[in-house]
Amino acid sequence: MDLSQIYLGFQTALTSINLFFCLVGVILGQIVGILPGLGPAAAIALLLPASFSLAPETAIILLAGVYYGSMYGGTITSVLLNVPGESSSVVTCLDGYQMARQGRAGPALGIAAFGSFIAGTLGTIVLSFLAPPLAEIALRFGPPEHFALMFLGMMTLTLFVSGSILKGLAMAAAGIIIGSIGMDIVSGRARFTFGIHELMDGIGLVPVIMGLFGVAEVLISVENIEERQVFETTIKDMFPTRKDWAESIWPIVRGTVIGFFLGILPGSGGVIASFASYAAEKRLSRTPEKFGTGTIAGVASPEASNNSAAAGGFVPLLALGIPPTVVMALLLGALLIHGVQPGPMLFQAHPKVVWGVIASMYIGNVMLLLLNIPMIPLWVRCLKIPYQILFPLILLFCLIGAYSLNYSPVEVGFMVFFGFVGYLMKKFQYEPAPLILALVLTPMLENALRQSLIISRGNPLIFFQRPISLGFLLASFCLLFLPIFSFFRKRRTKLLMQSDSS
Repeated sequence: MDLSQIYLGFQTALTSINLFFCLVGVILGQIVGILPGLGPAAAIALLLPASFSLAPETAIILLAGVYYGSMYGGTITSVLLNVPGESSSVVTCLDGYQMARQGRAGPALGIAAFGSFIAGTLGTIVLSFLAPPLAEIALRFGPPEHFALMFLGMMTLTLFVSGSILKGLAMAAAGIIIGSIGMDIVSGRARFTFGIHELMDGIGLVPVIMGLFGVAEVLISVENIEERQVFETTIKDMFPTRKDWAESIWPIVRGTVIGFFLGILPGSGGVIASFASYAAEKRLSRTPEKFGTGTIAGVASPEASNNSAAAGGFVPLLALGIPPTVVMALLLGALLIHGVQPGPMLFQAHPKVVWGVIASMYIGNVMLLLLNIPMIPLWVRCLKIPYQILFPLILLFCLIGAYSLNYSPVEVGFMVFFGFVGYLMKKFQYEPAPLILALVLTPMLENALRQSLIISRGNPLIFFQRPISLGFLLASFCLLFLPIFSFFRKRRTKLLMQSDSS
């Protein structure tokens, strides 16, 4: 890593406008993490239209701040409400809420804030050193390697799916079809437009995201409104004692390491990282029976883990152009909308963007630490906002955002349509992440495929004659077929057990 690049990054991040939007991003991220039912994906979808008028580096600094800021905010609801404001804070409920019931909500929130700061900062440092050499290796890629890499990225959707793999593949197929609507990139002919003029340019990413995550989340949440009891806490009780630090420092370190490297892996993200770090601490603890009853290590480790995972997720996104999670897929879409192509050339073509974003993460973590503790009373009040006020505001922002894209009612119609589609998907347990990932990657995948076939004059063996592309394809087929084999093996075992019992 060249120190001049870090200097360029801080020079970019420390401008007044970028500092302002970094602050706005982390504050909005905290609010998003605090309010159950929103999540960073929906928030980024809502903010995408507002970011169009900003410079690329400013827009991504804002959206990235929302993402890692939400990791801080989700802790507050987990501790005070026993409701995870963000999915990666689910594990924090186990011990955090029990600490609140014992009158120790302050130390729980305090160690979560300090642990998140330590993990987020260390994760960003590793990101600064790891992403550039990985991008330099990827600079040797040609169109066949890019196709195989995008194909591998497409196959990571099997890791996004927590339920039926067949439903996940169906959603990916739907995303590919939606991503193919519009003009053919080679022949210039219309595809899947059915004579509708508004479909000639394809269906935009923003209306789809806002519908699937914004509108659908509101419709689902309206069905599940529950009464909430909030445990109050005071600022003077927020600072952990020496004993708390002694019990938490190594869980924070281990959680940081586990979270960062799991964050790099496609489909993992903060959720798996927090579960893995919690399980590791319970296994290593001399008193594992205390986990789940209010031990501070059970808060420190998962909170450190999900914050370092947020930093780790930027490594494959920036260096390879592969989004490891659905939130990273949204950030990939935001970069493309702003004319910035993530991947091997990013560090050379747009150094101001990439290093400005990395430097802003250092600054954003400091902002979050300074803001998190004194603003706890304000966040507690935010938790008391009635859903009857909150949800209409979210819908209003969705409508304004969709219309402001091209000032077209058609875009609003797309958003409403995908909102109802997303609602039905959630009701029938179809996950939106594979659809979004396929929608984002399809144009790049098709472009690399066409270029490769033009180079080889239509010979598909070009993908198997190059070692790197062959390796990516083999890894892709493993990701695709292993879950299917696992499904059939479990089904066969179940049938054998039924035949034995009969």
